[in-house]
Amino acid sequence: MTFDFKKEYKEFYMPKNEPSIVRIPTTNYIAVKGSGDPNVDGGEYKQSIGLLYGIAYTIKMSKKGIRQIDGYFDFVVPPLEGFWWQDKIKGIDYAHKENFRWISVIRLPDFVTKEDFDWAISEATKKKKADFSKVEFMTYDEGLCVQCMHIGPYDDEPSTVSLMHDYIESRGYVLDITDERLHHEIYLSDVRKVPVKKLKTVIRHPIRELYK
Repeated sequence: MTFDFKKEYKEFYMPKNEPSIVRIPTTNYIAVKGSGDPNVDGGEYKQSIGLLYGIAYTIKMSKKGIRQIDGYFDFVVPPLEGFWWQDKIKGIDYAHKENFRWISVIRLPDFVTKEDFDWAISEATKKKKADFSKVEFMTYDEGLCVQCMHIGPYDDEPSTVSLMHDYIESRGYVLDITDERLHHEIYLSDVRKVPVKKLKTVIRHPIRELYK
């Protein structure tokens, strides 16, 4: 049976559309860093998505090649995710997308080592005749967070974020966005196929206890 992260880890990928507190374990990702408006056609962000999936599917399809990755199990490629920030701003200013800085990521199965990852970069570069030099192996310890399912346009996210922040304050926590702990989004809908009003996005913010 093919392993599906969304189904096996529902607490991380399928929260309700009301805030909840969750502790995220340390996770490895395929990552591409960049900056600028994600909506620009042919821009850096959209190019990064192609790079991420190129490596994700190289790892997934390794089962059919010469390299047999130790501990491999068949899996559904996890959803696209993103860490977002803007310099000198705590939170996100949706009115100035041109100032976005981001790390676009796809989760790696735990069996993938750095050596396996480096092989996938080399293999994808050779087979797809593309430059994957921007792609990195990233380990991220997200820790204690508040999260919520946002349904609708990305530009309407502030209303969900406001609910999240009210929720944590009522329970003795405060927002803990820093240079290392970032605004995090998980994209569960294909924008090419799903109406904007039905888009599902997990929004996650780092938090800490008020008196710590």
